[in-house]
Order: sequence, then C-alpha cells, then structure tokens
Amino acid sequence: MSKDLYKTLGVSKTASSDDIKKAYRKLAMQHHPDRTKGDKKSEQKFREATEAYEILMDDQKRAAYDRYGSAAFEQGGFGNQQQQHPGGGFGFAGGQHGGFGASFSDIIDEMFGDLGGSAQADAFQQPGSDIRYNLEISLEEAFRGTTARVKYATGVACDPCKGTGSDGGAHPVMCPTCSGRGKTRLQQGFFTIERACHSCGGSGRMVSNPCRSCNGTGKTRREKNLEVKIPPGVEDGTRIRVSREGDAGLRGGHPGDLYVFLSISTHRFFKRQGHDIYCKVPITIITACLGGEIDVPSIDGSHVGIKVPSGTQSGHQFRVRSKGMSVIRNHARGDLIVEVTVETPVNLTKKQKEILKQFDETMQKEPNNPQSSGFFAKVKDFWEELGNG
Repeated sequence: MSKDLYKTLGVSKTASSDDIKKAYRKLAMQHHPDRTKGDKKSEQKFREATEAYEILMDDQKRAAYDRYGSAAFEQGGFGNQQQQHPGGGFGFAGGQHGGFGASFSDIIDEMFGDLGGSAQADAFQQPGSDIRYNLEISLEEAFRGTTARVKYATGVACDPCKGTGSDGGAHPVMCPTCSGRGKTRLQQGFFTIERACHSCGGSGRMVSNPCRSCNGTGKTRREKNLEVKIPPGVEDGTRIRVSREGDAGLRGGHPGDLYVFLSISTHRFFKRQGHDIYCKVPITIITACLGGEIDVPSIDGSHVGIKVPSGTQSGHQFRVRSKGMSVIRNHARGDLIVEVTVETPVNLTKKQKEILKQFDETMQKEPNNPQSSGFFAKVKDFWEELGNG
C-alpha cells in the first residue's frame, strides 16, 4: 500500500466523505471485474480504489493514514490485516465498513436507491393470485353462446381498513429493524451476507396498527357470484379471462384475475371436430338398397332432410353446408357431416327368412355385390398363389 490513497481516488486531502464516495463510485463502476471481464489492469485499479475507499471513509483509519501514512496499516499496525479473496479481490477483516463487498454494495444501493424503493413498495403491496374455475357447458351453449353464473370463494379487500391492512386506513410506517431498506446485513469475516428483513418481510414498511378484521393483511375471504359471458363458437379447453376478479392483493395490492376454463359435455347425437359436427344415423337395409329420405336434427334445432340414393353403403357421409358449429367472432358456420350406417335386421320371422333366401338365390345370378364379390375373388387368387386353392 505504497501509493497515495488520495491520488488513487483522484481527490484532495481535504475531500469530504461525499467527495470520496462519489469518486469511488465512479471508479468502482468503471473497473469492477463484472464489467471488465478479466482485464487485469482494471482489476488492480478496482482493488486499489476499494482499499483507498475503505481507509478514507473510516474516520479513525483516515486519521491514522494522514499521520503515519501506509505504515499505520503494515504488519498489523492498525489491527487490520489485508486478506485476499479466493477470487483475487481484497478486503479488510474488521473495520467499520466490512470489506470491499459491503462498500461496493453501499455504492450500488445509493446509485439505484429509487429502484430499490419501488421493489420494496411492491413487496409491501403484493398482488393477488389468479384463480382457475372449471365450467362445463353443453354443445348447444357452445354453439349459440351463453351467460354463465359462477360462484367461488376468494379473498376480497377488507372493508374496515379499505384493503390497507391498517386500522382506520392509516399509512404504513418505516420498518425500524432495517430502517426501510427491506434487508439486513451480517458481516462474517470479509463476507457480507444480505437477507430479507424478518420484521417487514423485505418490504421496508410495516403496519403499525393492524386491522382487527383482517389481521393486517388487507383482505378477507368471501364468496363471489359473477356472470361470465361465453361467446358463440368456443371450443373445449377455451380459457376466458375476467380481469381483477381473482384473489385480492395484500395490503392494497391489485387483485389477480379469474380464469374460466371451459369443457363441453358429451352430446347424445353430435360429435364436434373443429367447426364441423358429425352425426351417425342408422338406416334400414331397405332404405340403403332402394333409396329414400331421412330426417336428421341440426345443432340449431332445425330439421335437415337427407336424400339417400339407392345402393348407399354403410359409412357413406353426406355433407350439409353451414349447418355445423358457430365460428368464434365470425358469422360463418361449419358443416354438418351425416354418416349413415346400414343396420342388419334382427329377430327375423320364418317367413322373412324364407323371403331373404329367395332373394339371395336371385343375387347369385347378378353382380349386385361388387365389394364382397371382388374381395373374395382376390382371396381365391391369394390362396391359389400359396398353393392352397
């Protein structure tokens, strides 16, 4: 420590504490290792500036330096041994300011004090949590839209203290434990440990006279009953956000939001796929063979006539335009897809069976079953190829 500490900081010997602090702040922000990224010269300047700051900011150390110079700190002369950090930095064991870590932290606190104040205010007035509400609606309600009434219990602003948490709505006071900083410091050797203040929870402020109704939290639990508008065309899993209807914040913090998650119940006729609606309709074997007309329902409650041509196969689909689901925020609609399934008659009488046998005999002479005839012809060829024909 042979250099002139005043010259190191660039101040005169008559400089005030504020002048020394300003000079160190400028040098520390310029040469701190986090900013210089391995620049050895900057690291050295930072160590020298920190050493000078530690001594000149302490009245007793400064007086000793002014009288004896660097000799006052050599060989333990002033009861302060220089110690090297594992990472290469330097600090002082003991002393008023507790090493370069505390010094630099002081500088940062002063430079960004306004930001720290905002963070403390946020910690005091904590925002409320969001709430999820699961709501099941019918497919018809999803098609036309509806207004649903939801009922749920949540935290609301306390009426007696108007959400402040303080009896009579009085303003919070500065925390006496941390003097409003929201954090406390503990010096352990050349390490400085900062923790959130246990008294104020890191907010820097406290309620001096807590409200008896809410115990100082600024909120109480109550049941809410709201109407939520559900637009036409919503899908399963749609999330509707209701702003500021969630849990109330602590001590006047803004409330969270209510999220209504929609699920659509299973319909007895219809199945939705996107904007289209599918409907399976059984038809008799006679209608499938001879053709005819069937009447099917639509999601809007109207009747839809479907002409079934003769020879219709099971699984055939008929598309009816603009008879499907509503499209959200649009006047368009999807389609209605009608899929027919040919039903095989059961519990036949003896006479019906005889008629079908006679009918089957006539079918052997005419190619009336192209699908089955073609399939079994391919099977016969397959077996012959394997030598099993």
